[in-house]
Amino acid sequence: MVHTSFLFLAATQPNRWFMNSIALWGFILLGMMCIGGFFMFRKFLKVLPKADGKSKLDWQNHWVETSRHLWNEDSKAFLDMLVQPVPGPFRDIAKHSIAAEIGRIALEEHANAVTQEHCIKGYISATPKRDNKFLITFLEKNKIDYKPYQHLMNK
Repeated sequence: MVHTSFLFLAATQPNRWFMNSIALWGFILLGMMCIGGFFMFRKFLKVLPKADGKSKLDWQNHWVETSRHLWNEDSKAFLDMLVQPVPGPFRDIAKHSIAAEIGRIALEEHANAVTQEHCIKGYISATPKRDNKFLITFLEKNKIDYKPYQHLMNK
């Protein structure tokens, strides 16, 4: 009697371990699919056309292309420094959306070139409020006065 019950217990332990590992793996996959789905849904919302017939991505591409001639090496280097805190895989996308906003501001002001002021204004309006602390730290480190842009950060 003892011998058969021991075999029964020995046979169920690996089965329980296997089922637990399958359940854990299922939860991990479900979590990864939810995270990926969230980012894909955000991208999908950017592609949907607005009332004017253009999507947010269409407008970003428009502002980048129409302001391309205004960018000089100094403004490009300054934009590269501004987007340094962004993680590597997302840096190009963030740089493109920030450059679009900077280009829009420069074109609306009828500027001859993109300046440091345009870059700071564009960064503030293109990024969420939580990124303002990184901008303030960056500006203080580079000894750039951010007081003229304080009203933009408080919006």
